[in-house]
Amino acid sequence: MPDKSLEEMRQHMKKSLHVYEEELRHLRTGRANPAMVEEVMVDYYGTRTPLKHLATITAPEPNLLVIRPYDKSQIPAIEKAILEANLGFNPSSDGEVVRIAVPKLSEERRKELVKVVHQKAEEARIAIRNIRRHMKEELERQKKEGELSEDDFHRSLKEMDNITHEFTEKIDELMKEKEQQVLEV
Repeated sequence: MPDKSLEEMRQHMKKSLHVYEEELRHLRTGRANPAMVEEVMVDYYGTRTPLKHLATITAPEPNLLVIRPYDKSQIPAIEKAILEANLGFNPSSDGEVVRIAVPKLSEERRKELVKVVHQKAEEARIAIRNIRRHMKEELERQKKEGELSEDDFHRSLKEMDNITHEFTEKIDELMKEKEQQVLEV
């Protein structure tokens, strides 16, 4: 029973880690990245649709995004959606593709982004600790009801701590990587 619970805990922590990775992907680092605009919602024939479903988004240069829509008639809607998303981008098109010049980040903005990276890391750590706390409460309940022996309880607690430490280290590694990307000029 504890092994099944520990595996369930590990799966929840993997999901939390994945959410953190996704949040980091969407943060600007001064280098063009398709993830910066792929979730922009475009009014596609009356339906709000993510840009990634309407076009191919590439970053051929470090400071340029190129959006190649599958339906060329949607270029004005794509430009409008990018402007309305308030990302600080000014899209331009030539009738075939939409180009976005990604401006360089100022030193002040880089420092603000590092703070955001640290804040997101702390939120991810809190999520991991909450998962651990819920699991510990479940194990304590099982021990109280006699479903779990004292030895199994302590062994499970030790394993829980190891798993929690493993995921916390992964969060810290991702945070340091993103911090370096943001501060890179």
